[in-house]
Amino acid sequence: MSERVITGAKIVTEQGIIEHGFIHIQDGVIASIGDMSAWDSRAVSPDAVLLDAQGSWLLPGFIDVHVHGGYGADFMDASPETLDTITRFHALHGTTGMLATTMTATREDIDRVLGEVDRYIQQPMPYAQLLGVHMEGPFISPKWAGAQDPKLMVTPQLPWLEDWNERYPQLVKQLTLAPEREGGLALIAWLRDHGIVAACGHTDATYADIQSAVREGLSHAVHTFNAMKPLHHREPGTVGAVLTDTRISAEIIADGHHVHPAAIRLLTMVKQPHGLLLITDAMSAAGLGDGEYELGGQAVTVQSGVARLTEGVGALAGSTLTMIEALRFMVREVGVSIEEASRYASGNPARLLGLASTHGSIAQGKQADLLLVSPELAIEQVWIRGNEIKH
Repeated sequence: MSERVITGAKIVTEQGIIEHGFIHIQDGVIASIGDMSAWDSRAVSPDAVLLDAQGSWLLPGFIDVHVHGGYGADFMDASPETLDTITRFHALHGTTGMLATTMTATREDIDRVLGEVDRYIQQPMPYAQLLGVHMEGPFISPKWAGAQDPKLMVTPQLPWLEDWNERYPQLVKQLTLAPEREGGLALIAWLRDHGIVAACGHTDATYADIQSAVREGLSHAVHTFNAMKPLHHREPGTVGAVLTDTRISAEIIADGHHVHPAAIRLLTMVKQPHGLLLITDAMSAAGLGDGEYELGGQAVTVQSGVARLTEGVGALAGSTLTMIEALRFMVREVGVSIEEASRYASGNPARLLGLASTHGSIAQGKQADLLLVSPELAIEQVWIRGNEIKH
């Protein structure tokens, strides 16, 4: 039996902060947690690994529901090596669970990615756990293509989803579409009935369109404010619907480039307590610095950490963000507490995916996906299922 004890940590729980706490982990699960005043060392075997956190924060591992790649690898180039590269890179930056996010592509290319990811998750995963697939496109609007290829965008194709769901049951956890496109509402209803998160994104949907979609089961918005019909006081658009409808949860890319801190602050105000999720939308350039890259077959130039399509008007092309950087931005630039930022990065994504009973917070009986973070909010150590992820 593997056993680990962390003492002297500032533990963030959903009930509040334990200022000077301990956590006892057995076989990858949190066995007990509490204040150091209640700690009894006799409850631990002589073989247990002990760590004094020396006052650092202990946070639940981050769950990134929207990430395309990292460290030179892209989920669309799915292979065991690619998946190892992406999950290892993001694990070292605090992500303990993620959705492998696809791009707009041909049916055949998406099918290949689904097959590779499905095989990968059947085996023990050594780094961040792939919790399923987020299919972003191809059922989105060419008017709001962003960094996706408009030539490959198609109207919603229910037979494709039925086929994929039959061959890879419960693999697709989230699907992003433009609900105003022909067949969108029927597809949303199907997604709802099959337990898949229906999300709006890359969409020209009006306020009324989103309201109709919510009635069919739409419940989420990807990278809010980006690649969607903006707010206007006479036509609130997609953004207006997302801001005002409590049935819609909202992702945000908190990197200071995609969305102004004041707009993020607005989102924190209208989406409390469980409606806001931090994501990276990271592409393959994350972790590698400036240069020339590719995203979904399109050329991308990264300059000063900002990724843009090389051709055309230079649309933003995902990000080079990591989840720990997003958390730091929320605390330092947006002004939220560590507890709130942790909920946006861990608890709320777990709720979206229906995993809150086992993931997303620090509590007895939950999976020991944990981060030790310095007072300056730098990652010190990462554990997934109680196992340390090493550089």
